[in-house]
Amino acid sequence: MRKKKLVYLVAAICWFALTAFLLTIPGNDLPKEDFLDKIGFDKLVHILLFAPLVISWGLALASPASRKKTLVILTIVWILYGIAMEFVQRYLVVNRSFDIGDIFADAAGCIVGYWLGMRYIKK
Repeated sequence: MRKKKLVYLVAAICWFALTAFLLTIPGNDLPKEDFLDKIGFDKLVHILLFAPLVISWGLALASPASRKKTLVILTIVWILYGIAMEFVQRYLVVNRSFDIGDIFADAAGCIVGYWLGMRYIKK
């Protein structure tokens, strides 16, 4: 079982690194797609980045006895991370800006991750 938890931890760390990388790409290196902006594709990307954060860290850290508590804490931590990354984008990343809509999408992704974690992480 420990080996499985280690695999989950490595996956969680890799997913975190990927999200950090993607959230700090300079704005001029991002594709400019008016059509995708109109359908809210950016918000879907945020949801799809943040849900796996909660799930992967939940798989790595939750025990059957602490599943709900661990997932609640992880959901809060990753929502705060999403908020922090908006400030990072505003002040530290070239051609990126603060977007409250992204914060809501990040939070929605975390809530989806919590819900999926509660359903599928073994009790």
